This record gives sequence, structure tokens and C-alpha cells, in this order.
Amino acid sequence: MTPEIGHYAVAFAFIFSLAQGAIPLWGAHKNNPLLMNFAIPAARFQFFFILLAFVCLTFSFVESDFSVALVAQNSHTLKPLIYKISGVWGNHEGSMLLWILILALFGFLVGEFGKNLPSSLRARVLSIQGLIGAGFIAFLLFTSNPFLRLDPSPLQGSGLNPLLQDPGLAFHPPFLYLGYVGFSMAFSFAIAALIEGRVDPAWARWVRPWTLVAWTSLTIGIALGSWWAYYELGWGGWWFWDPVENASFLPWLLGTALLHSALVLEKRDTLKSWTILLSILAFGASLLGTFLVRSGVLTSVHTFATDPERGVFILLLFLVVLGGGLLLYAIRAQSLKVGGLFAPISREGALVLNNLFLATSFAVVLLGTLYPLLLDAFDAGKVSVGAPFFNATFVPLMIPLLIACPIGAKMAWKRGDLNGALSRLKMAFALSLAVVVVALLLDGNRSIFAAFALGIAAWLMFGTTLDFLEKIGLPKCSAKEVYRRFVHLPRSAWGAATAHFALGVMVAGITVSSVWQIEKIQIMRPGDKVEIAGYTILFDGAGRVEGPNYNALQGSFSVFEGADKVTTLLPEKRSYPAENSDTTEAAIHTNLYSDLYIVLGDADGKGGWATRVYFNPLVPWIWVGAILMAVGGALSLTDRRLRVGAPRRSFNALNSVLPQDR
Repeated sequence: MTPEIGHYAVAFAFIFSLAQGAIPLWGAHKNNPLLMNFAIPAARFQFFFILLAFVCLTFSFVESDFSVALVAQNSHTLKPLIYKISGVWGNHEGSMLLWILILALFGFLVGEFGKNLPSSLRARVLSIQGLIGAGFIAFLLFTSNPFLRLDPSPLQGSGLNPLLQDPGLAFHPPFLYLGYVGFSMAFSFAIAALIEGRVDPAWARWVRPWTLVAWTSLTIGIALGSWWAYYELGWGGWWFWDPVENASFLPWLLGTALLHSALVLEKRDTLKSWTILLSILAFGASLLGTFLVRSGVLTSVHTFATDPERGVFILLLFLVVLGGGLLLYAIRAQSLKVGGLFAPISREGALVLNNLFLATSFAVVLLGTLYPLLLDAFDAGKVSVGAPFFNATFVPLMIPLLIACPIGAKMAWKRGDLNGALSRLKMAFALSLAVVVVALLLDGNRSIFAAFALGIAAWLMFGTTLDFLEKIGLPKCSAKEVYRRFVHLPRSAWGAATAHFALGVMVAGITVSSVWQIEKIQIMRPGDKVEIAGYTILFDGAGRVEGPNYNALQGSFSVFEGADKVTTLLPEKRSYPAENSDTTEAAIHTNLYSDLYIVLGDADGKGGWATRVYFNPLVPWIWVGAILMAVGGALSLTDRRLRVGAPRRSFNALNSVLPQDR
């Protein structure tokens, strides 16, 4: 009965999503409070029924109910419990149900915690969410039912793709979907604002928390996916410019621009059209990723489905949502009142420049992602667009943006002083120049671009640090005054400083790990040694080990630094009998400054094994930076002024002593 309960729950959720989409919208049009308030219980019921359906599907996986086709195709009795649970979304139908669950959750949260929103705006926002939910629930019901039965049911399931039998599956997709779906809130707020004809600082303050949740979650999701690919695929890299990787990066770029644009709207009542357009496009980019993964237009480790019927349905949803949003924007954008004016040299001008570079970067990545697919679709040939293209186009766009970041933070609102801002960053420039010189001296001038990139990373970190110190009064103010400013500095300022500093950390990690990576490939027999980056690696041998649902050939490598043994690394080649598939499990020794990365390859038939050893300097900084960036987003989210429904506190007394460029 459990699958049937889940199926009927989805059907009931569909009914409530339609009601949520229609009744409050009509109520807002007629200014009927009763109809507008219907949005809240409708959102509650939709969330409850989708949650019930998700629980039913999870129960079927945990109980190994192979009468359910989805369980039979993606599970096995020998799978560990964590992979039975995470396997719920390790497939097309289950992941789609998780997608809808998160969508319903956001609608539920708006209903519960958005009580201080104007009733008409809240009703329209929830109606838009309901209509989006209705579209995707219909997709689930009519093309991707996760509760289909098998008769007769098999005695055993086919198992889960071995690449997905990893703790990464438990965390990467949920965070990624929180980001994807989270941008639906910005979209719904934008459409509601266009319908009402009201876009003002209050609206920006309402939309920014939801954008921060989406952006922070997507940052974590992308970082987890990168780390998962790094240690699971055994190739020593962390980003391949895979089309689906790009599809997750596209909404992140637009979401970053949206955060900055909404900040200008909140502070200065300007960039209204920018903010609305970015809200629409960010969610549109999220839907594009959904289409690419589920349409069958590309082959990737990330793809779920190859059914053309599903692809057409998703494409129609994408066109309706994005096309409808852009059409409404085209009709109503001219009616938006122009807000505060500002000089080109100002905080607003710097943020506009930021958005222009981010939007252009988005266009470049979009072109590189879709161009091969379009050529193939029209039988115009096959081309491969990879790292060389993106390195030659995306990276140059990032350089001026990164350079401008600390300068923009020093600008005043409305009219800034460029010379004054540069003067206050002299120390940061000197320290960054010193980093460049040291890098050139240590590398023997072999990579001038890498040294320059390290200088930019240092510029970001030093510039952000000096700006923060200036905000709290160091070194000019007394210790008591510094402490007072430190305690009372808004969390949004803490968050911005942390995120910008983290960006510098990531740039340093990306630069050093990409340019100065060392790779050694060789045949090793027990007792053989290989030297790399000051380490001596001794191959102790290889033997068979048994896992819970796999057999593995495990290599043993003793790692020495001088005469001292550092660790023993145990890479594996795993074989999954149920899935009839093999995987490679890299072994990694990591510290704050580098990774030692070993992969065990095939036997040569003469008592030796192919081995690959990588030394990846500073690669941990990539994920440390990503974590810090997410922390920055979380800190900003806790700022009282950004909480939905929270009254804005008065900071007049504090503003009299704190810098006004936050």
C-alpha cells in the first residue's frame, strides 16, 4: 500500500498546487483578503502531500520493495543503508520528487514566515510558486511516476550506479537542488512585483534572503560536486567544464550578480530593471540545467534520463516559465520608476561593472555549453568545447572583475573618490606585488601569468582584510572603540568580507594547483619507489579486500618524507557484481597546503601495476575557499535586516560612528 499512498499523495499535491496557483492570484486581483489568505493553507497542504510521497518512496527503498519499478532498477539488498536512502534521488524520478519537495518547502516557508509581507504580494508570490509546482508535479505524474509497480516483482534489484555509491550522493544533489529551486523564489517575487508594478527597496529586502539561501546552497552543492569528482573519478582534477557542471555554474554566476544588484536596489532604490531581469534569468538558468540533465541531449555522468517525451515536457516548462517571465518583463519594465541617480565612479557604478562582467561571463559559458549541442541537433557536425575555450574566454573576463572588487568596496554611495580608494589600498597593492615577485623568483620566471594570478588572489585577500580593519577602526581608534565597532558591525558586512576573502583563497588554490601540479605515471612492483615533491612513495603490494557489496583490489603505498613515515595510502579498484561495473577509488593524503594523490591502475601481467601519482599544491584551498564563501553567505543571511518578516532595527546611533560604505 505504501507506493499507492505515495502516488495518491502526489495527485493531491497537484490539486492543491493548482488551487494555490489560481485562487490567491484571483483574490489579489479582486483585493479579496479571504481568497488571498487561501495561499497559506494551500502551500501547507501541497508541502505535506509531497513530503508524504517522498517518505513513502524512501520507505520503499529502505525496505527493498522490488515490486516498485524504481526500487528494482536502482537498489539492491546488499547496499548499505546510506545508499538505499540516498539512492532515492540517485535516479530521474526520485530526484525529480526531491526537486518538487524543495520547491514546495520554499512555498511553505514563505507562507509561514512571510506574514509581514503585504498580503497581495504574498498571495501573488505563492501563486507563482504554486503554478511552477503544478507544472513539475504534472511532469512527475504523467511522464515520470516514481511509484509504478512491477508484476511479477523481481527477487533482487539491479543496484545503483557504482559511481553514485558514495557519501557525496547524500549531500551534493540536495544542496544543488536547494540552490536551483531556491532561485524560484527570486523569480516568483519578480513576477509578483511586475504584476503589482511595485519594485522598491522594501521589495529588495524581502527577496535578498531567499536569494542568499539559494546562492549559499548552490555554492556548497557545486563545491561538493567538485570534491566528489576529484576523489572519485581518479583523474586528479576537480573541474572538467562538463556541460552539466557548466549548467550548475550558470545560475551561480547570475545569482552572484543578483545579490549585488539587489543590494544596490535596497540601499539606493536603483537598478530595478537589472534586479528583476536577473531574478528571472537566474531561475531560467536553473531550469536549463534541469532540461540538460533530463532530456537526453547529452551524455554525461550527471544525466538521469534519455526519454525524448520527458525532454519535450521539460523544454515546454522551461519555455513557458522563462518565456512568460521575459514577456511580462518586456511589457512592464518601462513602467518601473527610475530610482536614485549615481556617478559612474561610485559604489553603484562598481556594482554595475561587476554585474556586466558576470553577465558577460554567463553568456560565454552558455555559448560554450550549448554550441556543440546546437550543431549536433542540426546535423552541422560535432565539435568539442573544453578547457582551452573557457580558459581563453572566461578567465580574461574574471581578471578585471577581481581587480575591481577591493576598489569598489572602498567607494562611497552615489559619488565616490577613485584616488582616495586607491590611496587606502596602497598597502594591499604593495603586499600583492611582493607576492608576485616571490612567485617569479621561486619559479624561475617560468609562468608569469600564474604569478600575476597569485598577485590578484593576494590583492583580494589583503584588500578585503584592510577594508575590514578600517571598518572596525584599526589602527586609528582606541582598543575600546575597536571592540565596540567589532561587536556591532552588521553581519552582512562580516558576510561580504568573508566571501570576498574566500574568493581570493579560491583563486590562489586554482592557480597553484593548475600550474604547478606534478604527475608521474609508471609501472610499479612491490618494493619499487617513486620520488615526488619531496615525498618517497614505496609500493608495498596489492591484495584482495571485500566490501559490503563489492570486491576490490587494494594497493598499499607507504609515504615517507625524508626518513619519517607520513602515512599509508590504500587506493582501490572496485568491482560491483550486482551492477557488473567497476570503479577507481583514489587514495589522498591531504594537508592545508597540498594533496598527495595515488591511483592504482591495471596489472601488467608481469607482477606490476600501472600507477599514477599526483602532487597537487594548494588544491585544498579551493574547497576551503568554497566553504568560507558559503559561511559568508550564511553570515549575511543572519543579519537582522535581511530576515523575512523581521522589523528593521534602527542603527542611527551606530551609523554616526561606523563607516557608511557598507
